[in-house]
Amino acid sequence: MSQPAPGLKRGLQDWLPKLVLAPSFALVLVFVYGFIVWTAVLSMSKSRILPVYKWAGFDAYERLFAQPSWYMALKNLAIFGSLYITICIALGLMLAILLDQRIRIEGALRPIYLYPMALSFVVTGTAWKWFLNPGMGIQNTVRGWGFESFTFDWLVRPDMAIYTVAIAGIWQASGFVMAMFLAGLRGIDNEMLKAATIDGASTFTIYRRIVIPLLRPAFLSAVIVLAHMAIKSYDLVIALTGGGPGNATELPSTFMYSYTFTRSQMAVGSASAMIMLMGIAAIMVPYLYSELREDRR
Repeated sequence: MSQPAPGLKRGLQDWLPKLVLAPSFALVLVFVYGFIVWTAVLSMSKSRILPVYKWAGFDAYERLFAQPSWYMALKNLAIFGSLYITICIALGLMLAILLDQRIRIEGALRPIYLYPMALSFVVTGTAWKWFLNPGMGIQNTVRGWGFESFTFDWLVRPDMAIYTVAIAGIWQASGFVMAMFLAGLRGIDNEMLKAATIDGASTFTIYRRIVIPLLRPAFLSAVIVLAHMAIKSYDLVIALTGGGPGNATELPSTFMYSYTFTRSQMAVGSASAMIMLMGIAAIMVPYLYSELREDRR
């Protein structure tokens, strides 16, 4: 049996990866970028219950920023996002440093810390809703122990409910951040740390001056991932608080769903979705630019 010509064989080797990736590329092109363009078109239309392709300019954006609930959603996102990112990074770093000490039960602790990330946000929100419910959660349990004056009713307080969303989100994501930092710690050259120890540097100084600066890529990746998750958080809020009490835990994602599918304001909902996209792009584009620039060096 004759063998294929060398030129034909080389051509097949060059085109085979492209042919394999072509269906996935086409699907992403249509169902990701195609729908982004469609959402942008809807945000500049007069759509209400159903799409209507009548040009309205920036009218939907003007109506969006005239909504007090939109500013409430942005305020809640600022509170939730800042707490979520800051505490997850701090807690994840501490857990990673703990596990990096090669303790005996590391093999048992790692799955325990990572387990919450295996759960869906709906499960997390439902579990924490039971846990924080004043009638059957922490407050009820502690009062059952005889501490009748104990109160922990954040879930039903409009001024504190957003913090319960942060608590649930931090519980779920901190183990994932721990794994990122642990991978970074395990990649640091031990000879460098030994040299610093021989020179008389304390453990605190080694971590502050050597280890943490070397974890810069892990810090940057953690911030990008957590910020992305915070901006698009929807199912956690719906399962935990439903956006309430009132609109006390409204986020841009819940605002977008509400105005698009329940309040028959599709153009306004699409405009809010585009603002969310711009927020994510403002985080992702500088990160990708810095990464690509470093690769070219």
